[in-house]
Amino acid sequence: MNDFAQRFFQDLKAQLPQAAQLLPKKELQAALQSSLNRLDLVTREEFDAQSAVLQRTRQRLEALEVELAQLQAQLDRPAPENDK
Repeated sequence: MNDFAQRFFQDLKAQLPQAAQLLPKKELQAALQSSLNRLDLVTREEFDAQSAVLQRTRQRLEALEVELAQLQAQLDRPAPENDK
């Protein structure tokens, strides 16, 4: 989040050069940090880990759907009749 805050301040300074005089950096950074902390954000690593879990879950679900379809097809086939 500090990287984000630094980029935000750089962009703000580029867009509004007088902003540094109007809003002290420490106060603005504290307000920004407080706002960001209230958001439900995750790190890129957490996002990537959850994406990987979701991908594996989808693959497993697809495999189970195929298996279920095969089992259903077996149950739907008529049983062979014994000639005795």
